[in-house]
Amino acid sequence: MTASFTQGPTDPTVQPVPASVVEKVDAADTTLQNPRLAVISLGSNLGNRLETLQGAIDALEDTPGLRIKAVSPVYETEPWGVEPGSQPSYFNAVVVLKTTLPPSSLLERAHAVEEAFNRVRDERWGPRTLDVDIVAYADVTSDDPHLTLPHPRAHERAFVLAPWHDVDPDAQLPGRGKVADLLGAVTRDGVAARGDLELRLPE
Repeated sequence: MTASFTQGPTDPTVQPVPASVVEKVDAADTTLQNPRLAVISLGSNLGNRLETLQGAIDALEDTPGLRIKAVSPVYETEPWGVEPGSQPSYFNAVVVLKTTLPPSSLLERAHAVEEAFNRVRDERWGPRTLDVDIVAYADVTSDDPHLTLPHPRAHERAFVLAPWHDVDPDAQLPGRGKVADLLGAVTRDGVAARGDLELRLPE
């Protein structure tokens, strides 16, 4: 394994991985000790949204020490916090994965994937080619402003809860309770399943 990701059709990221992380991941991959379950939400409302989400899934799967276990159905969602009709709608999905990376390294990888798809952070509720958010990491809870776990608004977002519930009906959001119960308490207005679209689980 090299210390950087190879740029190619299934992994458009170009961010290097620190050698120390590669060494730890190689050891963990060999022994398969203590992988942690994590949940990541994906969103896109610019460009080819479905292609972007699939590219993000493929890039995450190509990460050493990370294996995607489930990919949710696609949902189409009206943007939050902006005037209706002022932005294109989002395609959203959730992936469940197992990883030997610590949360900080998983966040770095999420940001690298966003940057590879030209994510721009000019405004809080602005349109974006790609959002990659860590929703939960095992049962970890943290108030670290750099990475709050679980995601501080996941419990009120149907576009996160609905696809997560689809792939894991028994899931729990740490500190908040069952995803099924949380989903029942929020509105699904503006959040619609797209049964005509499908994301592929990496082989």
